[in-house]
Amino acid sequence: MIHPDFLVQVPCGCEDTGTGTIAYFHNTKYRVQRDDTPTEITTKVFNGLAWNVTSILQPEQVITINLLCGCYDGNDQAEVVSYTVQQGDTLSTISSLLSADWGKIVRMNGEILKNPEFLIPGWVLFVPMGTAVAAPNPKGKKHNIALIMGISISMAFLIIGGLLLFLCRRRQSRQQKIEEANKVERNASIMSIAALESQYHPANNMKGFGPTNTERPIIFSLKDVEEATTSFDEKRKIGEGGFGSVFHGILAKQEVAIKKMRSSKSKEFFAELKVLCRIHHINVVELIGYASGDDHLYLVYEYVQNGSLSDHLHDPLLKGHQPLSWNARAQIALDAARGIEYIHDHTKAQYVHRDIKTSNILLDEGLRAKVADFGLVKLVERSNEEDCMATRLVGTPGYLPPESVRELQMTSKSDVFAFGVVLAELITGCRALVRDNKEPSKMKSLISIMNRIFLEEDPETELEAIIDRNLRENYPVEEVYKMAEISLWCLDEDPVNRPEMREITVKLAQIVMASIEWEASLAGNSQVFSGIFNGR
Repeated sequence: MIHPDFLVQVPCGCEDTGTGTIAYFHNTKYRVQRDDTPTEITTKVFNGLAWNVTSILQPEQVITINLLCGCYDGNDQAEVVSYTVQQGDTLSTISSLLSADWGKIVRMNGEILKNPEFLIPGWVLFVPMGTAVAAPNPKGKKHNIALIMGISISMAFLIIGGLLLFLCRRRQSRQQKIEEANKVERNASIMSIAALESQYHPANNMKGFGPTNTERPIIFSLKDVEEATTSFDEKRKIGEGGFGSVFHGILAKQEVAIKKMRSSKSKEFFAELKVLCRIHHINVVELIGYASGDDHLYLVYEYVQNGSLSDHLHDPLLKGHQPLSWNARAQIALDAARGIEYIHDHTKAQYVHRDIKTSNILLDEGLRAKVADFGLVKLVERSNEEDCMATRLVGTPGYLPPESVRELQMTSKSDVFAFGVVLAELITGCRALVRDNKEPSKMKSLISIMNRIFLEEDPETELEAIIDRNLRENYPVEEVYKMAEISLWCLDEDPVNRPEMREITVKLAQIVMASIEWEASLAGNSQVFSGIFNGR
């Protein structure tokens, strides 16, 4: 049965995040289908415009989906639709579809449409719907549209309130195409695994294996990984992400973390495998090996005992952790920066992580940090023109730089921006996105909070008011302020003005040394002294 197109009008609001990006979330309900994953819900059901999809999904479960609205401060009063460019689209077909003025689409989207004849599938365009058609009749093929989201605009001011419009077209043929594509992708993943296994020789002697010093990961059997995790017992699950679940296991009497992914996620699987085979750094989680079978792919990592930085910053006591001292935080910041710097500057190929956040920074038994989760990593050619265009918006709300949201632009400076948010979290203990105390229905970004602080007449006093209370005022004020300045530097709206990671590591190393000297001067105070190298 073919369902007709339909528009659904729902309320949403607009808020300046402090980065030049206007954003707000509207909540809607979605019933989980069999074999749904967070990534599939985000990309296929909501066409890349759904955010923060829960990682724990059960068939028939009704979950809340956060849908991103956008506002435009223009002179024309019109309903502005956030439209995701589809394969084969032209501005003529888009303007015809939404009864929009071709020229107004170009003006409204600025730099992204410098060349109106050049569109990339996945771009998000603002389209002033119902402003008449100024372009010739479309000649392109009629295509399927997964989702069109729209919001009303303000005229002179950004007004709270708006419209979210969906234009959905569901056809059986689309579902058949998805199933066929999944089948092809699964077959491709099997062939790729076979190619890898012919390239890498299995290591029969697994006794005492550890982080590898070569580009040849160990190939494990399905039996190996099942026995290691007690057949992937739920009690052994230690993490859940968009690309799969992570389980704690024992292989050859050593602790490991095993990520279990569906074979349909072969793209993300090989992204991590190819990168981590070539990266060996103390501040990057080490890949030990991989396995395949039973329609799943498995990546085997070193086990990092203390979980994620996010767990240690946000409600740590509820998660069984003691709050981090200032010196531990400074060292964690430096460790993470060194890991990111390594993939930017010190590998043969340059990579952009694209999902730097506190939940992807893991802490070992000594609270030293390691960067993890390379499922979204992209290779960036080393040249004078480092800019790279992504095919769709990926990453985590609250960490995305404005150029990624507006233009799908991706460079190493995207990681720098996200790292600036991580530094702000280390200082404040707040999450990247928090609910506004005055208006609980709204989300407020940590970015806007940091920007606001440095606009005040006395930023030092303003900063002290939001420093994490778990520190109990045991910190060197000057060093905290210096880290806040680095955070603000990273969060510059213009990527050209942001620092390189190598510049950040130098400054953070200075903060760590100064913090150690501060702590040593107070060594007699048992409440302050933390022992930076031996614990918190």
